[in-house]
Amino acid sequence: MAGGKIRKERPQRGGATHFQGGIPFHKSKGQHILKNPLLVDSIVQKSGIKHTDTILEIGPGTGNLTKKLLEAGKCVIAVELDPRMVLELERRFQGTPYSSRLKVIQGDVLKCDLPYFDICVANIPYQISSPLTFKLLSHRPLFRCAVIMFQREFAMRLVAQPGDSLYCRLSVNTQLLARVNHLLKVGRNNFRPPPKVDSSVVRIEPRKPLPPVNFKEWDGLVRICFNRKNKTLGALFRQKGILALLEKNFKTLQALQLKSDGFDQDAEIAQSLSALGNTLGDMSIDAEEEWKDDDDDMEMDDGGDAKGSDFKNKILGVLKSGDFEDKRASKLAQADFMHLLSLFNKAGIHFS
Repeated sequence: MAGGKIRKERPQRGGATHFQGGIPFHKSKGQHILKNPLLVDSIVQKSGIKHTDTILEIGPGTGNLTKKLLEAGKCVIAVELDPRMVLELERRFQGTPYSSRLKVIQGDVLKCDLPYFDICVANIPYQISSPLTFKLLSHRPLFRCAVIMFQREFAMRLVAQPGDSLYCRLSVNTQLLARVNHLLKVGRNNFRPPPKVDSSVVRIEPRKPLPPVNFKEWDGLVRICFNRKNKTLGALFRQKGILALLEKNFKTLQALQLKSDGFDQDAEIAQSLSALGNTLGDMSIDAEEEWKDDDDDMEMDDGGDAKGSDFKNKILGVLKSGDFEDKRASKLAQADFMHLLSLFNKAGIHFS
């Protein structure tokens, strides 16, 4: 229930206003409070919280989940955007044994510098799902796990496997950096006010150590491959826009004589993930449709410029060498993308 911009609310006409503790909730700010105590207990139980854990909660609202987290862990750091909710949270725990173990940060979680934490447990506004996921994955030192309530379709994209209809760039990038598991489905009637969609709770566990891959290179390749995820890679890499981009990168790197094997992985990830979270956007945008190019469906003419034709043959030669020409991104696993990236890099072709 934190994050995103607070917008001025227009007066409601004829509609019911939802309150808890005398505070009206605003759907436009993603304010949907969990009202089912059994569900709150289930989330805390599935989180695997240790009594020594520092817990990060995002969007605590009026503190229904916060209370259970304080009972389970050492302390809770709660990030809340709405000043009304901050006051309600502080009032609720004032004078209780929990007050000294609760730290409330008022602000936008996407803009805050997050302190150290062991585990994140949160019911978040769905409009910040993607940027928040990648902000958490770029946080250092790495936390043990995050258990987060997402809009169900977003959650299903996070856990989608090769061949699934929702398998996309979001799936591949998240699963490169973390193990992702679906924990439970949550119906909309468990919230006050009820949202328009169902939800799911997902466990995200950062990989330690991280895979030995340059993340900018990785995301550059994955973005192209999921441009049209059901096209063969042979057809995809024949497109004029993609060939022009890769040839420009190729010539620039040749001119600068850059080497791609020396990089600070943590720095690369920290610099890349914020932008990645924003480009993946919300659930109204299909991740595989992000690439916009008027020439997407136009193939390079074999009878054209000789140098352009040579570069195209170089690209297709890489695909053929790994038996990728007739394969589709929608069916490729992590190991396949890593193998393909290594083949391109060996041929001097880079994606960042």
